[in-house]
Amino acid sequence: MAPEAFFLPVAHRHHGQHSQRFCLYHAPPGGPPKGVLLYLHPFAEEMNKSRRMAALQARMLAAQGYAVLQIDLHGCGDSSGDFGDATWQSWLQDVEDAHAWLRCRSNAPFWLWGLRVGCLLAADAAQRIDAPVNCLFWQPVISGKQFLQQFLRLKVAGEMISGDSKGLMAALKKQLAENQSVEIAGYTLSPGLAQGLEAADLAPPARAGRLIWREVSPRPAATLAPVARQRIEQWQSAGHAVNSAVLPAPTFWQTVEIEEAPALLDATLTALGS
Repeated sequence: MAPEAFFLPVAHRHHGQHSQRFCLYHAPPGGPPKGVLLYLHPFAEEMNKSRRMAALQARMLAAQGYAVLQIDLHGCGDSSGDFGDATWQSWLQDVEDAHAWLRCRSNAPFWLWGLRVGCLLAADAAQRIDAPVNCLFWQPVISGKQFLQQFLRLKVAGEMISGDSKGLMAALKKQLAENQSVEIAGYTLSPGLAQGLEAADLAPPARAGRLIWREVSPRPAATLAPVARQRIEQWQSAGHAVNSAVLPAPTFWQTVEIEEAPALLDATLTALGS
């Protein structure tokens, strides 16, 4: 069954006009859904690399009786605004508006499904939603501060080729601190997005739920990194029921060609149903 494509009006405004977010809604065939998932995509170019995997998983989930909403966040994909207009707060508002839209349609168990930086956004949004939230994390970014540093390094690496990188990292951070946007790898990064990303750290929400944590690695017999295990223990200590695993599959959000990870698709379905 083809997903329903529509534009979701959102609460915040941009340049005096109502903003809209492009959405794809995958409804299960017949009967009420056994669960409802809101997919939060990764950051910048990783979003484009991941579109196929997100679409494959959403279709598989719908076929198994789940409802899935995919949303292009503010300034991303086919949603209104430019990437340079987006802030962490506008993305959090998008999640709230999408959650409200889904809740009007079903009271089935609710999941925030994030990929990479989408997991940081999911964890942050779950703190603000006054209802039980379960989380499905694909290859979660654990430290927003570290991720921002890596993103800024793309600019530094580009300047190194031209031999003009000295002091550039400090200059970029100063520019953001002075409320000026910076341009990196074809994306304009606003101070409001950089600051929110830097503060995000995958902390567990106070209201305990389920957490499915899935990572992939091209290396055989790969295991979770110590920092990931520490964070999982933090969620468990906060009362969350955690199911974690590393699967043999390509790192599809960063490969040159569009890749699929069938093992991740199957493992996600199995974990959700358990």
